Parts: sequence; structure tokens; C-alpha cells
Amino acid sequence: MGRKGDVVRTGLSFGSALAMVISWTANKSLLWAIVHGLLSWLYVIYYAVRYHFR
Repeated sequence: MGRKGDVVRTGLSFGSALAMVISWTANKSLLWAIVHGLLSWLYVIYYAVRYHFR
């Protein structure tokens, strides 16, 4: 894969890690952290809109 593929893969990995950290901080649940890690950027955006930008 080219350079573009590496950027996309890195962005998805970062999104998953960020979602899992946010989820763990908010819920203290490994199950929810895994679920939110799979949803990745969708959960990060949801959390930002719901709790950060009130």
C-alpha cells in the first residue's frame, strides 16, 4: 500500500486508541472500552458533541 494507506491506517488506529481511553475514563468498563474502540471515531465525535461542547 502507498503512503495514503499508511495515513488512513494510522488515523484509524489512533481513533480506536483514543475512543478506548475516553471510554475507560468515563465508564471504567473493559467491555465498553472494547465496543467503543471498535466504533472508534464515531464514539470520539459523539463524546465530544455530547459532553465537551455543551
